[in-house]
Amino acid sequence: MKKIQILGLIIFILGLGIFSFIPFLGTYQLEQEIVQEKVKQEHQEQLLRVLKPMYGVEYESNFAFVSDFNQYFNEYNDELKANEEWDRVIWDNYAFDLTKASSHGAVKENPYFFLSISIFAGVIGALLYILPLYRGETEGIKNDGIYFSSMKSRGLLGIITGTWLIAFYIILYWFPEYLTNMVLMVDPLSILLSGNPASQWFLYGFIYTLAILVMGIRMFRKYKGNAYQTIRTASVMFFQLAFAFLIPEILVLLNMPWHDFKNIWPLDYSFFFDYRLEGMISSGALGMFMLVWGIILIVLGVPIFTYFYGKRWYCSWVCGCGGLAETLGDPYRQLSDKSLKAWKVERYLVHGVLVFAVVMTAVTIVNYFMQFELLGQATDQLHSIYGFAIGSAFAGVIGTGFYPFMGNRVWCRFGCPLAAYLGIVQRFKSRFRITTNGGQCISCGNCSTYCEMGIDVRWYAQRGQNIVRASCVGCGVCSAVCPRGVLKLENADEEGRINTNPILIGNKSITVKS
Repeated sequence: MKKIQILGLIIFILGLGIFSFIPFLGTYQLEQEIVQEKVKQEHQEQLLRVLKPMYGVEYESNFAFVSDFNQYFNEYNDELKANEEWDRVIWDNYAFDLTKASSHGAVKENPYFFLSISIFAGVIGALLYILPLYRGETEGIKNDGIYFSSMKSRGLLGIITGTWLIAFYIILYWFPEYLTNMVLMVDPLSILLSGNPASQWFLYGFIYTLAILVMGIRMFRKYKGNAYQTIRTASVMFFQLAFAFLIPEILVLLNMPWHDFKNIWPLDYSFFFDYRLEGMISSGALGMFMLVWGIILIVLGVPIFTYFYGKRWYCSWVCGCGGLAETLGDPYRQLSDKSLKAWKVERYLVHGVLVFAVVMTAVTIVNYFMQFELLGQATDQLHSIYGFAIGSAFAGVIGTGFYPFMGNRVWCRFGCPLAAYLGIVQRFKSRFRITTNGGQCISCGNCSTYCEMGIDVRWYAQRGQNIVRASCVGCGVCSAVCPRGVLKLENADEEGRINTNPILIGNKSITVKS
């Protein structure tokens, strides 16, 4: 079995290496017909003239192609800005569309081949490594040697992995034109599902879904024998595959708006943007259902489900961000900061993002119903700031790229506005709590070590105090790793939920703090 795992690791590394090298393949040549096809009618006259020096030139790499495109495009815009001719400035970014359309070479001609030797090879290699894990061992969570692992304890491999993820997210969000070959690989799949060529977001959704599915299988192996962990892992795998990936793409195929039915405002911060509202309203009965369903989830779904089940019903069972954190991010859960300082930063930061999202949405809705007479198009600037700082930099680059540095729930702890909303309900009006039997606690610290949300669970357990922290996502790992059965996830009556008189166990035997 060890040889199979080594083989799987080699195949995975080769697949990842090929995937990382694919952007450097092929040549690029822009033609006038491509500009006419990909550029909006109102910009065609200008760009046909501005990009004329590039027509017929064969570029050996996308770096050279993009460099020339940016030079000509920016020179045109900079001149208009200097003359304050703002109405003539082209604000649309055509770099990705024109680069992709101008691509030539092996990847474009053989997308399935390159998809197979990169992404699919990586999946096969990962499965060969994962499936033999814990074979022949007794049931129970295994964390042996986790702090001696270079990958799992901020060692060299962890640093390399985190750096690769951060670089990938930065390019994906702000420089997708350099990923055109990767996108071309998944073009046939996108056309099959939605009828449209792939974008960088289809590529990302495809990889994201595969990561959750493959690492979900790892969760099955690691947490075998624990029914709660098995079921919730299967749940996030199902919701990501069906609701976040397949159904939205099929909706596009049916000429309906792309919509993730499990995504809830304010995590889905663009839900009330004018283009989303108009898209849903103009899409008939299904579009109106999307709008009404989204509002019902916000107003009724969140408080009702959180009252009965705590925020775990969403954060650990449904959410795509939580799904990636619980599967791909599971090896790094012990790296979350448990300090009091981190808790203070967490509270101010996550609730600050929630306030930002609420204010932005309120301004957007008011401006929309006033037919943009309140702020005109100034709301677009507000959307851009939030999208850049929160939706891209925080949720993507930091939220996932920092797994190997700060644990797997950086975004959920410090930035997710929906987690803040759910947490407020859970803290003050919920039946959910983690109860503790302080008399059984041996202070081993396993619970605190593996709490991905940075909660010092042992501090509560030693006092026999119920854990009702707003940040708790109810993953249940603290209970699973406890050797004495001290911790238990419960959905009991509200009475006695918050224990203000905890039992203290120490040098003075057992006392009750009054």
